[in-house]
Amino acid sequence: MIIYNRFAALLLLLNLTILFYACNDEGFIPKKRGYYRIDFPERKYVTFNEPGYPYTFEYPVYADIVKDTVFFDSKAENPWWINIDFKKLGGKVYLSYKVIDQQNVLGKLLEDSYQMSHFHTKKADYINEPEFHTSDNVHGLYYDVGGNAASAFQFYATDSVHHFLRGALYFDTTPNADSLKPVNEFLREDIMHIVNSLKWTR
Repeated sequence: MIIYNRFAALLLLLNLTILFYACNDEGFIPKKRGYYRIDFPERKYVTFNEPGYPYTFEYPVYADIVKDTVFFDSKAENPWWINIDFKKLGGKVYLSYKVIDQQNVLGKLLEDSYQMSHFHTKKADYINEPEFHTSDNVHGLYYDVGGNAASAFQFYATDSVHHFLRGALYFDTTPNADSLKPVNEFLREDIMHIVNSLKWTR
């Protein structure tokens, strides 16, 4: 009988110990929400230098140049509108080129670029607008948009006299700043390389 009572007491103590640790929140550590790991390609660039185009630049070998005939719902204004398609990363940079003339006055092009970029501030946490200037007479602004904006990185580049090029990065998915952050940061560096290597050919 004594052995039975000791066994019952030991069993009760064991059950109470398990119950204590099971109810103790300190023993439970929830896993952080994660996203799929992305293996980025090695950076390497080739030159886009097609005959008849008023610009040339270096772009990544893991992207494709696609001629753009329709920019969203609008028809391409001229034959020099192209897309840089990062198919494996699900992103695309839309490049629209305009000749500065009496119809496309520089002031209006700058205002249009500002309005299109700031359209995304409705869902943005912030928007930075750093300037850039290169030794090849290319200057302009980057639009770095934070938060769940449709386009997190845009720019315009111009010589202020003849050429105006605008670029915007979009993804083939619903904007999510957390999940897209690594890809945005990776492609931001590529876009900056494109801009820094940009030259006017006319």
